[in-house]
Amino acid sequence: MQNILSSTLKESIRAYAAPSEELGELHPGLLKLAYDNDWFKLFVPEIYGGPGLMLPEILRLEEALAAEDGSLGWTVTLCSGAGWFAGFLDPELAKTVFSDRKVCFAGSGAVGGIAVKTGESYLINGTWNYASGAAHATVFTANCILQDVDGLEILDEQGNAQVKSFILKREEVDIISGWSYFGLVATGSHAFKVAALKVPLNRTFEINKDIKVEKLGFDYPFLQLAETTLAVNSLGMAQHFIRLANRSFKLRSGQKRYTDSQKVFFEKELLRCNQELQKLRNEFYHVFDQSWHQLMENGFIAAPQLLAVSEISRKLAHSSRRAADDLFPYCGLEAAKKETEINRVWRDIHTASQHSLLTFE
Repeated sequence: MQNILSSTLKESIRAYAAPSEELGELHPGLLKLAYDNDWFKLFVPEIYGGPGLMLPEILRLEEALAAEDGSLGWTVTLCSGAGWFAGFLDPELAKTVFSDRKVCFAGSGAVGGIAVKTGESYLINGTWNYASGAAHATVFTANCILQDVDGLEILDEQGNAQVKSFILKREEVDIISGWSYFGLVATGSHAFKVAALKVPLNRTFEINKDIKVEKLGFDYPFLQLAETTLAVNSLGMAQHFIRLANRSFKLRSGQKRYTDSQKVFFEKELLRCNQELQKLRNEFYHVFDQSWHQLMENGFIAAPQLLAVSEISRKLAHSSRRAADDLFPYCGLEAAKKETEINRVWRDIHTASQHSLLTFE
């Protein structure tokens, strides 16, 4: 992971992290880095101007970004993850959407709207929360329950309300500022809404169905894709925190605040957290890589392997948070000061831990 980002990139990311938090969104300097390196287009196929990366490479990159700045890693992960929908979009729509060099998807996995089919269009009303990157997104994705013109829900073959995903343009949505949480501040994960918005039929898509591009990997199950990408963010943030915790304790112990035995105790705790996290990291990538190889070689992933991916993703995310909590008491009041880097990282980890996909281990 250490060589994925150059030293220059790492320094730039760190320099913009605190200013981004002050702005409540990614600093223009960070956005330029993202555009220049195609970080918001990680999943976009080359046919639409993307870098042509595959999920194994993307996970390692997202981990590396989160290890430098949690808000950047999280925003890139959520926005590029939404960009994965490129594989399921109407080709003509996709060409138009991705012609913008600064294209960036934001959206919500929740079903927050109603869509009524009226002839050759859909009429959409709804509100969706937690759209990371909303401040600079050019495209929004939104899930809606389908209704007929009489207001009755359209049911699928199993008798459940039918849900479709929609592509909305930035000028079609209203941003509702309200991301006031104590961590991941610079993600600017605001809500958005539309009222009586009419969109053409080709603005809909279904993930993992009717893949529109000739590129491997778009049939990797979306649940495990989401779980793995979120888990590596927690991992990266925890690695960042461990580095800072070591530095903080060394600064305090240099002032002769601790006995030799206390210093030895901390070193053992630091080593334990590092080793446990590294062990889980190795296990995580082993399990994930196995699932990827199954998909590439067989065209499908066995159910037990998918379950193993979900389990190790949750375990990694929970262990990442616990590592930060175990070391926090040894970092001094600087770790509790909201303007410090270590406090920002601690807040980011705990905010990320509230994502519903990884709530239960």
